[in-house]
Amino acid sequence: QVPVAESGGGLVQPGGSLRLSCAVFGSDFSIYAMGWYRQAPGKQRDLVAAITSGDTTNYADFVRGRFTISADNVVNAVYLQMNSLKPEDTAVYYCMTSGWSASGYLEVWGQGTLVTVSS
Repeated sequence: QVPVAESGGGLVQPGGSLRLSCAVFGSDFSIYAMGWYRQAPGKQRDLVAAITSGDTTNYADFVRGRFTISADNVVNAVYLQMNSLKPEDTAVYYCMTSGWSASGYLEVWGQGTLVTVSS
């Protein structure tokens, strides 16, 4: 098991901002990519944004221009700056990290953090 810690969710009004953080712990885990997914009630889990160890980023169309993903490779952390939030952004947000350990290729998920956009 690779420990993961997420934080930063909460309640925000439409048009507001939040910043999510996710840190992965473990000295023998070589990260290839980190990303954020979200799942609203009754819906599938969708990719929001991802970033590779080479800083290549990918965004879902529904957040492009509003959300920014970044990473700190020194501390194995990924961040999601969310601006101009809309009610439809309400969901549980999960960070996912992919890479290699002594056990082989792994995809490690965070516990999820709830983002609620409402007035």
